[in-house]
Amino acid sequence: MNATTITGTERIFGLDVMRATAILMVLGGHLLWIYPDCPRILGQLFTLFGFWGVELFFVLSGFLIGGILYRLFVTTDFNRTTVFYFLQRRWFRTLPNYYLILLLNCGLGLLFGFQMEHAGYYFLFLQNFATTMPAFFPESWSLSVEEFAYLIGALAFFAAALVFPRKNKSRLFLAVVLGLILLFIGAKIGYYFRTSNTTLTQWNVSLKAVVIYRIDSILIGVAFSWLYTNYSEFWLKHKLKMAALGCVLIVLMFVGVGFFQILIENYPFFWNVLYLPITSLTFALFLPFLSEWRTAPSWFAKPVTLISLISYSIYLIHYSLVLQLLKYWIDTISLPDWQLHLFTLVYLVITFLLSYLLYRYYEKPIMALRK
Repeated sequence: MNATTITGTERIFGLDVMRATAILMVLGGHLLWIYPDCPRILGQLFTLFGFWGVELFFVLSGFLIGGILYRLFVTTDFNRTTVFYFLQRRWFRTLPNYYLILLLNCGLGLLFGFQMEHAGYYFLFLQNFATTMPAFFPESWSLSVEEFAYLIGALAFFAAALVFPRKNKSRLFLAVVLGLILLFIGAKIGYYFRTSNTTLTQWNVSLKAVVIYRIDSILIGVAFSWLYTNYSEFWLKHKLKMAALGCVLIVLMFVGVGFFQILIENYPFFWNVLYLPITSLTFALFLPFLSEWRTAPSWFAKPVTLISLISYSIYLIHYSLVLQLLKYWIDTISLPDWQLHLFTLVYLVITFLLSYLLYRYYEKPIMALRK
């Protein structure tokens, strides 16, 4: 089969809900820069939202792109042409927006004197490949994880197709995915044995946001795409049970951890090795239910779909471009609450408006060029 016939572009409303929820969580997490003195519980919740939002994106992206990779792997020879086709489509989707916003960040950095350490690394997604990334364009850390996940994954599938051309391709696909997951969990084990600093701040910048320790999060989504394709009856039959299990794990992981004081200082192995993969698995358990949620009333479906469509643009511009510039021009520290609320409203309106324009007049036309 010709690779160009494999697209998988059908929108699924439940996955749009997941994507829209993810970007709204990320936005909520960064509102703490506007409200640094908000109540402690609320601050902890919004910090958690920022973390959850990116993890949802990782799992969802792995699920969607993994489905495309799987179809290519089992229906073609998965040769160099196929690998290039896959990467070309992926890069058409992600790189134009990324490089445009990166160049804008560089321009603003030069204009306003913002810190731009190692800015050249960002053009190759190397800013956080194996080390803590600089302060410049901080939200780009997750994009590096995604780009390397699909590059490494595609090359691993290419190598597997060369070495084991006669093997059952479906099982071979799963073996490659599970092998890569174990490899990157192994990287976290190596980090655990090499690292003596066990503060949450250190964990946040030196492990959570570093490429070589995070690729397994996306691969867990890829593994669920294999499950979705090969065990559809199980997927449909147990979708509610899996979502319920996901809810239980959320309570255990994100409420129980705090209640029982399972802190990184006392349980470094749990935090450095297990916490992130379990988080990814927790959110992946919602995929069976959400992937089968096909329709909703128009009053709900339209805004959710719109937010989902512009979510990538929102992610790229909301913080370093919009919020950072607004904070540069307006000192919010001494503002009364009503002015802070007005500032937040203006920030959100500008973010959504610019994101829509970026999607409508730049991202969408470029994506239409994909073949």
